[in-house]
Amino acid sequence: MTDDFSHLDATGQADLVRAGEVTALELVEAAIARIEAVNPQLNAVITPLYDRARTEAVSHSLPDGPFRGVPFLLKDLSAHSAGDPFHEGMGFLKQRGWTEPHDTTLVARFRAAGLIVVGKTNTPELGILPTTEPLAYGPTHNPWDLSRSTGGSSGGSAAAVAAGLVPLAHANDGGGSIRIPASECGLVGLKPTRGRVSCGPEFGDVMGGLTAELVVSRSVRDTATALDAVQGMAPGDPFSAPDPLRPFLDEVGVPAGALRIGVLTASPGGTVAVHPDCVEATEAVARLLEGLGHRVEPSHPAALDDLDYTGHFITNWAAGAAWNLDYWSRRTGTEIGPEDVEPLTWALADLGRSTTAAAWLSAREWLQANSRAVAAWWDEGHDLLLTPTIAEPPPLLGTFDSPADNPLHGLFRAAELVPFTPPFNVTGQPAISLPLHWNADGLPIGVQLVAAFGREDLLLRVAAQLEEAHPWARRIPPIHA
Repeated sequence: MTDDFSHLDATGQADLVRAGEVTALELVEAAIARIEAVNPQLNAVITPLYDRARTEAVSHSLPDGPFRGVPFLLKDLSAHSAGDPFHEGMGFLKQRGWTEPHDTTLVARFRAAGLIVVGKTNTPELGILPTTEPLAYGPTHNPWDLSRSTGGSSGGSAAAVAAGLVPLAHANDGGGSIRIPASECGLVGLKPTRGRVSCGPEFGDVMGGLTAELVVSRSVRDTATALDAVQGMAPGDPFSAPDPLRPFLDEVGVPAGALRIGVLTASPGGTVAVHPDCVEATEAVARLLEGLGHRVEPSHPAALDDLDYTGHFITNWAAGAAWNLDYWSRRTGTEIGPEDVEPLTWALADLGRSTTAAAWLSAREWLQANSRAVAAWWDEGHDLLLTPTIAEPPPLLGTFDSPADNPLHGLFRAAELVPFTPPFNVTGQPAISLPLHWNADGLPIGVQLVAAFGREDLLLRVAAQLEEAHPWARRIPPIHA
């Protein structure tokens, strides 16, 4: 099937509504039809919210925001919507039919932007793995190759946007979970600066500040507009990013000037081999940046190579898993046991419970000190760092399965895929994955650009420059609406 909207980005769809050429209800009905036709192959949308979406589309109170009338999907993790199912990839919550009574601050801001939520997307249990294969809902399939992973934990959202079901979808990122699916599905994925987007009202931060919220999209302008719509402190937030000098959308199309850009193609510390396709993608973008007038050189923060990093990161990650299970035990009034979650989740939480409070604080101390050393590289005169987003092309589904006798196998296999993304969750710096390369098998290979703390403006300027120089909008996967 096809319609006149499936190839438009969110800005393009909103422009039609604003011009009176189409109604919000027509956009919503078209998106529902696309989801019903294509989602059975992808398993990206797990909770349809069609009736509410139709009601909102014809409401006179639909906000007149930048995305007025545009259909949208929420990832079923962290950001919940009033009265709707909220399961975070957990069979434990699915079996209880768990819902939340109110919108999070982020969801309220999405709605204020005029977005209409038509459903919720698949995610791994508690967002732990960089693939979307929860036992509770089954795997999400990549529209570029149905045997491949979509990445995680925002893999359901990424598959839906890549396949044209909706032009924009919510995503969040605690170790790469916006950027990894963007890379594997051929999308734009920006992880904002820590504190740029509120985690309220429940939380001041998530996982000690590792997690950031935004979207996956098809265009740089959509990403910039979404960031404008949701950024800014909410009452009680423990910290915030520096205020932008002007709207982020105004950065799109602005000359970036001649920047000093470092390139890193080997994994930090040389801990894993980087696939030649990912090296080739990064080197091609480096040449493209040089051709655009930037100074590109082999350089990166030496502190990224410290081999103690992984252990301290896993200490923090494991503590987060233990907290998550305690949180949901409290919320539901039922003590979660090993039979209630996937084996990897339980094993990781067990690891977290074995860590003392002092050891956890020591890990955070080390990571914060390392962050200062990493950030110094930007302070010394560099503008951006260019890396592969991930270390290999989209893996086959099942790659991260854990055998019964080694329940943490999937986590350690994941570390081989993602040496480039977690460090910038630790530092809190903004980082973006861009779909600038496809390999000989037709699989998307993303590249990552990282800026100094608070400098999304610079990322968006350069991203828009690259989008214009090497457009990706006409790249359509085999499975598409």
